[in-house]
Amino acid sequence: MATGSGTKADPWVLKTPPGTSAYTMYRDDTSDPPAIVCQVGSTQLKYHARAIDDLHAMLKKHGDWMELGAADEQKDAKPGTVEAWGRDSSNPVGGWYGLRKGYRGRFGMYMPPLLEALGLVELTHDAKGNRMRAK
Repeated sequence: MATGSGTKADPWVLKTPPGTSAYTMYRDDTSDPPAIVCQVGSTQLKYHARAIDDLHAMLKKHGDWMELGAADEQKDAKPGTVEAWGRDSSNPVGGWYGLRKGYRGRFGMYMPPLLEALGLVELTHDAKGNRMRAK
């Protein structure tokens, strides 16, 4: 679970699904489009803020566990995973949920713990091959 309220001054403090790395996220509604800002060490990633609701809705429709399949932008995402959906032209934003070119990947690594902290999903916490499903 996360601490923080999700603002820039008090970001959510989260851990990757395996629990090996901590990172922060906050909602930036002043950004165009509104964004979730993810800070991992010195690297900043940004995702569409609507990804929270869109991912939850997709998982509800899917109705079962889905593998996360996290991958960097430069690597192909495994088909049928959260990562692949976060890049697919058929998703609600018509492609990448990541907003920062060169850093658009890892959607399947950093967004699932946020949805878990918000009480929207169940998430496994194994060393590899983690999955999630809507509550």
